[in-house]
Amino acid sequence: MNQLLKVQNFGVSSDGFGAGENQSLERPFGHADPGAMFAWAGATASWPNRTEPGGTRGLDDYFTRDFSNNIGAEIMGRNKFSPHRGPWENEDWQGWWGNEPPFHTPVFVMTHHERPSFTLSDTTFHFTGADPATVLAEARAAANGKDVRLGGGAITIREFLDADLVDTMHVAVSPFELGVGSRLWESPEELLDRFHLDIVPSASGVTHHLFWRR
Repeated sequence: MNQLLKVQNFGVSSDGFGAGENQSLERPFGHADPGAMFAWAGATASWPNRTEPGGTRGLDDYFTRDFSNNIGAEIMGRNKFSPHRGPWENEDWQGWWGNEPPFHTPVFVMTHHERPSFTLSDTTFHFTGADPATVLAEARAAANGKDVRLGGGAITIREFLDADLVDTMHVAVSPFELGVGSRLWESPEELLDRFHLDIVPSASGVTHHLFWRR
């Protein structure tokens, strides 16, 4: 069975940044406003944190609803997991998401400073200093035949793109610039030597960029 490595619903600014500068505990996306970056998904009927009925339908809702479809494991960079840098001062930090992380699968956190695995609810976090190909092999083994999601951030996605390991990618480009930060691309055309690309505008103002291997 072919297990895909997929980037799903990854948000960038119109100038290609997936997060801003100066990440901190209070600002996981640095100077970028995550409310603006992900407003398109938060407005949909299928947004998992919705507390009131309603929400938009259509293309944005489809991508929000499809986010966890057939995903058996997740890979992320350390800075998606934590604002901390360097060796762990302690291991009390267990991610931004509280006791019920939204992943519901094994998660492989790429870091130069490994620490023991731990489990919260139905999500187990593993910490690895291995190269992208090795991490992907570990994630595929843990995914029990399902696909693997590459969750970000932008630098981690670029590592897997540069290693030619990504099969499909969906990037939601928001209509504002960040200027500096963690950059996915200068132009999506950089990837056209290896990927087909469809660009689909949405009524929410984002443009959905859909990549699949040539």
